[in-house]
Amino acid sequence: MEERKFVALKKEENAIKEFVKNYLGKGKVSKVQIEYTPVGEKVIMFTSKPGLIIGRGGEKINSLTNVLKKKFKFENPHIEIQEITNPNLDAQSVADEIAMNIESKGSLKFKIISYRLLKQIVDAGALGVELQLSGKLPSARARTWRFTKGYLKKVGDSSKVVDKAISIAQTKMGSIGIQVSILHPDAKIHDKIDLTPKQIKVEEN
Repeated sequence: MEERKFVALKKEENAIKEFVKNYLGKGKVSKVQIEYTPVGEKVIMFTSKPGLIIGRGGEKINSLTNVLKKKFKFENPHIEIQEITNPNLDAQSVADEIAMNIESKGSLKFKIISYRLLKQIVDAGALGVELQLSGKLPSARARTWRFTKGYLKKVGDSSKVVDKAISIAQTKMGSIGIQVSILHPDAKIHDKIDLTPKQIKVEEN
């Protein structure tokens, strides 16, 4: 019975997290955490755009607080904002940025957008990065493109410290899935890393 309650609680938490992200809009929130305290529920939102989340005079926060009370029966929700100081090292922020750029500038520019974001991530100090785009891409040869640079372990203990995220761009041609994996500069891994400048690697499948 306790296990069922735990599973039900996690399902509800995931639903709340998705609702908060959709309510605020793509690219506004990277991650949402929920904590239960003796005085109420704490909703922690990680974002690189705190001003857009808070709104003028805190109007957006107040609006979201009221929605959480009504829709999810929160008794005393408290919303806390955690600012992401370097969004180029946050996988979800990057994935959403690529998706929004493709939606606004067109899917024909997906390579330019991907190269630019890849460079920004590397310049921010990432040890390794992989951007994977798949779906309705304007390419005669490939439906999946990978843009990679640096060191990125995909299996074993080292893969657990890789920050991963996904986002979806909706275009006239259809949906494009974006997967982002970033190994942070301060990641603690067992493997020895010895990087030298290399050309950006691009794969087509």
